[in-house]
Amino acid sequence: MEEENNRDYGLQPLDALMREAGLENHALVAASTEQLTHKMVSKGRAGRYLSVRVRLKILRAYNKVTKTNNALADLFNYH
Repeated sequence: MEEENNRDYGLQPLDALMREAGLENHALVAASTEQLTHKMVSKGRAGRYLSVRVRLKILRAYNKVTKTNNALADLFNYH
């Protein structure tokens, strides 16, 4: 039961990538055409568990802003 409640995976690669690119959470929120919030991006960077759907929203926004073609595994280290 304890493992089920532990949904904090520590800082994610997304955080380092965004810092290296000089991006704030707002850059992804503004670029997204989906319902992406600052809170979702913040949780994603911090390593709080996000559903695959939300992680994909972040991935699409990140790739759009950085003009890259990253995969989920490049931004998040959990499944």
